[in-house]
Amino acid sequence: MSIDLPLIWAGVIAFGIFMYVVMDGFDLGIGILYPFFRDKDERDAMMNTVAPIWDGNETWLVLGGAGLFAAFPLAYSVVLTALYLPLLIMLIALIFRGVAFEFRFKAKRTRHVWDAAFIWGSIVATFAQGVVLGAFIEGIKVENRQFAGGAFDWLAPFPLFCGAGLVAGYAMLGCAWLLMKTEGKLRHKMYKLMLPLTSLLLLFIAVVSIWTPLAHESIAQRWFTLPNLFYFIPVPTLVAVTILGIVRAVHLKIDWQPFVLTLVLIALAYTGLAISLWPNIIPPAVSIWEASAPASSQAFALVGVVFMVPIILIYTAYSYWVFRGKVKVGEGYH
Repeated sequence: MSIDLPLIWAGVIAFGIFMYVVMDGFDLGIGILYPFFRDKDERDAMMNTVAPIWDGNETWLVLGGAGLFAAFPLAYSVVLTALYLPLLIMLIALIFRGVAFEFRFKAKRTRHVWDAAFIWGSIVATFAQGVVLGAFIEGIKVENRQFAGGAFDWLAPFPLFCGAGLVAGYAMLGCAWLLMKTEGKLRHKMYKLMLPLTSLLLLFIAVVSIWTPLAHESIAQRWFTLPNLFYFIPVPTLVAVTILGIVRAVHLKIDWQPFVLTLVLIALAYTGLAISLWPNIIPPAVSIWEASAPASSQAFALVGVVFMVPIILIYTAYSYWVFRGKVKVGEGYH
């Protein structure tokens, strides 16, 4: 029985990107929420919930990028060329945010500068990621196995709208994380924010769900033709059930449920994206098999992944276990 290496690698990269969205999403979300909180102790508590673990979260971004380079070099060259500017903006913003993590606890007179770096680094990085996602869904022009579009093709209404939508999504994820990790007045404020953020994200999801098939006939055919329709129908149904679960958890003040259910919501959105684009790794027409590296290269790189991914999962789980529990205002990691 032959092994479909491109399919395995597509799964590895998809898993890495999903883990990055989940792991880095909530600490980016904390930066997005920062402007709503002016109290120094509350800001310290918010940052302390992720200070011991935030840098390990970005391991998954490296895995996704390195995996794309190793397994699908055509996709790596085309996608990075097409989206070079928003990706560069994202990386610069992540650098500012990372420096702010380390400097703001030590700074006194310049703390407001590092707070601003943390806020804008988080917002800009998130917005750039959403723009990249929207431009990817829009499709990338390829001719003779090279990018044939312009440097600013991503600067269009749909990618920009997706950027704003991801800011709302990460803010909701960050709020749900803080519900689980804080207590007292700060926790109470998060409960007040949770449902408005849920409503805002639901609005973005609804608009994107209508906009996407209307703008892209190929995606409409994937959604509304058999057998794909049977795969797609459960997604909006489960989204509605998940939203109702979040509303119920907020009313009952069950701290951990909004975070778990927000992760479910992200997974459902990810599933909808996969159904829309599969099996193309360069939308709208280049499949994972057409863009794949030689089988020998994929097999060689896969050996390293088989060893490294479990190690990453183990040390990630261990770090979250060590720093489990609530973070109190005035206490935490410095």
